[in-house]
Amino acid sequence: MSDPAGIPALIEAIKHMHGVEALHVGTEHVREVAATGEVAWEGDVETFMLTAHPKAKRAYAWSEATTGTKRRFFAVLHMEPVTDAAAAVRVSILADARTQR
Repeated sequence: MSDPAGIPALIEAIKHMHGVEALHVGTEHVREVAATGEVAWEGDVETFMLTAHPKAKRAYAWSEATTGTKRRFFAVLHMEPVTDAAAAVRVSILADARTQR
């Protein structure tokens, strides 16, 4: 199962956020569990190959529902410390936690 927003919407998000074209290459289910044992995030993360990005060859993207029919998009580049889809989710969770302080 792929992201509810659809692959074309995720490709557009990558282009908007990182300025490059992307080609979908796969889907990975990710389940991140917090130290408390609670599920911090669970869903499918799409993997894309990037064209012409100066530092990254791959990106991970997904979306989540917000209010009404709106969605929030995530597009994380495959660059240290992000080495896979699960790491991309962890980095986004940490970034959100920092902005909510």
